[in-house]
Amino acid sequence: MRDRALFALVALLIAGTGFLQSWNAALFILNYGLISAVMALGVNLQWGYAGLFNIGVMGFSALGGLAVVLIAMPPVPEAWAAGGVRVWAGLAVGLGVIAGAIAIWRKMAKGRLRGLAMIVWLIAGFFLYRAIFDPAVEAIEAIDPAATGYLGGLGLPVLIGWPVGALLAAGAAWVIGKTALGLRSDYLAIATLGIAEIIIAVLKNEDWLSRGVKNVNGIPRPVPYEVDLQSSAEFVARAQELGLDPLTASTIFVKLLYAGLFALVLVVLLWLCEKALKSPWGRMMRAIRDNETAAAAMGKDVTRRHLQIFILGSAICGLAGAMMITYDSQLTPSSFQPLRFTFLIWVMVIVGGSGNNWGSVLGGFLIWFLWVQVEPFGAWLMGAITSGMADGSALKTHLLDSVAHMRLLTMGVVLLVVLRFSPRGLIPER
Repeated sequence: MRDRALFALVALLIAGTGFLQSWNAALFILNYGLISAVMALGVNLQWGYAGLFNIGVMGFSALGGLAVVLIAMPPVPEAWAAGGVRVWAGLAVGLGVIAGAIAIWRKMAKGRLRGLAMIVWLIAGFFLYRAIFDPAVEAIEAIDPAATGYLGGLGLPVLIGWPVGALLAAGAAWVIGKTALGLRSDYLAIATLGIAEIIIAVLKNEDWLSRGVKNVNGIPRPVPYEVDLQSSAEFVARAQELGLDPLTASTIFVKLLYAGLFALVLVVLLWLCEKALKSPWGRMMRAIRDNETAAAAMGKDVTRRHLQIFILGSAICGLAGAMMITYDSQLTPSSFQPLRFTFLIWVMVIVGGSGNNWGSVLGGFLIWFLWVQVEPFGAWLMGAITSGMADGSALKTHLLDSVAHMRLLTMGVVLLVVLRFSPRGLIPER
C-alpha cells in the first residue's frame, strides 16, 4: 500500500501540473520522467544488482543519441563523395594499427626488441592514419558547413536507432569494462567519468561525425508533426469537438504518442528487470555484490558477471539517450553535462531505492518533477518573501538571485532527508 501511495502521489503531482499550469507542461514532465526512469533502471542494474559504481552515464546516453543521428538522418551525398570512403579507410587503418600492436605485444618475446618494434609500428601507423584521415575530414567538413558539414546518416526509420543506440553503448561498455572493471570501486568511478568526458569531447570536436557544437537539428520523428495535424480537417474537427484549439490539441496529441512509446519501452524493461532479479542469475548477482570473495569461492566468475551486467546497464542508458534525442529532435553534444546525466540519475536511484526496480522508476518520476518545478516555485516563493522589501535592497537582490540555485538546494535537501529517515530509499530492496 505504501508503494502504491507513493506512485499515486507522483501521478497526482503531474496531474496537478496539468490542471494548474498546462497539460503540455504536465506531458513534458511525464515524457522526460519516463526517459529518466529508463536511465535509472540501467544504473540500478549496475549498482543495485552488482555494486558497480558507474558515473559515466552521460557518455553512454550520448552514444545512444549519436546512434539515432547515424541511423535516421539522411546521408549527405556531397560529403560522401568528398571524403566518405577515405575517412572510413583511415579509421580501418587506425584499428589495424591497434590490432597489430596487440599482436606484436603478444607474439614477440619480452625484451628490448619488442619495445623497439612497438615504437616503430605505432609511430609509422600513426602517421599513415593521419595521412589518410585528416584530408578526408577536412574535405567533408568543407561541404556546406552551415547546414551540413558531416556525412549524415542512413536515412532509416528513427525507431531503428533505439536498439542500435543500446548496441553502440553496449559495445563501448564492453571495451571499457575489459580494461576498467578490474579497478577498485572508487577508481572505476573515476575511470568511467573520464571516459564519458572523452566521448563527449569526441562528439563536440568531430564535426564530420556529429556536426560538433553546430548540433544536428531536424531528426525525423516516429510520430506526426504538429503542423501536419493542424492542416488535417479531420483532426481540427475532433479538436473543436473537445473544445481545444488545433495548436494546443496537436502538441498534446504528439506528446501523448511519445508517452505511449516511452511507456511501452519502460514497461518491457521493467518486466525484464524484475524477471532477471527474481531468477537464479539475479540472486547470483546480489550474492556477488554482497560478498565477492564468498561468491568466487563458490566458483562464480565475478569479473565476467561484472562485465555482463555493466554491458546490460550501459545498453539501457544508451537506449534512454536514443529516446531523449528522438524526443528533442536534435543532438546537442554540449547539453550532455554530468549534473543532468550522472548526478541526477544517481539521486533518482538512491532516493527511489537502490536494488529495487520499482524504486528506481519512482525516483525517476519524482526527482525529475522536482527538478523541473522547483525553480519556478522558488521564483514565486522568493517573490512573495521579498514583496515587502524596498526595491534596490541588497537582501532582496540576493534572495531573488538565489532562485537559480533552488534546484541544487532541493536535490541536496531531498537526498539528505531520504538518507536520514529512509536510508535504503523510498521503496527499499526486498
